[in-house]
Amino acid sequence: MGKALLLIDVQEAFTDSKWGRRNNPDAEKKIQEILADCRQAQWTIIHIQHVSDSPDSVFYKHGAGFSIKAVVAPQPNEKRILKSVNSAFIGTDLEQYLNEKQIKTVAIVGLTTPHCVSTTARMSGNLGYQTYLISDATAAFEMRDHLGNWLDPETIHHLSLATIHEEFATVLDTESFKKDVVSIEG
Repeated sequence: MGKALLLIDVQEAFTDSKWGRRNNPDAEKKIQEILADCRQAQWTIIHIQHVSDSPDSVFYKHGAGFSIKAVVAPQPNEKRILKSVNSAFIGTDLEQYLNEKQIKTVAIVGLTTPHCVSTTARMSGNLGYQTYLISDATAAFEMRDHLGNWLDPETIHHLSLATIHEEFATVLDTESFKKDVVSIEG
């Protein structure tokens, strides 16, 4: 059965200062490593891009933030999917595409851990795909909680991973994923 790497929202929009402090500054480097290994192992590569019709959005379809970061630029044969909500499965052909390609294993990297990455991982697991989320190939930004308190990005990141691991997906770091999943399954 097939395997796919989903690169979620690795876009210039996340360089905007509006997001605040971020953890894991090497996430894009790890994503690049994983992408290279998955390409070599002939995994299906799917680039997911968040898009907005609003000129005020950092994800505006005609704005600089919409672009995929150059370090993970899609190759001509790699699928691109545009989404306008947190899940890469809602309002897109992702599930249909995975099923057509007979893909049963999905690995997820990208931005940001508590939003589009975790939402997509949850849906992937619920839809029955063997799902891996690569912990050091994603990142989170600081945010306020429901009481107005600031939470640091590392706490947000780890809490997001904890709520996914062993329920919706297997959370691994890059080295474990490359050694145990790409080399075994790839």
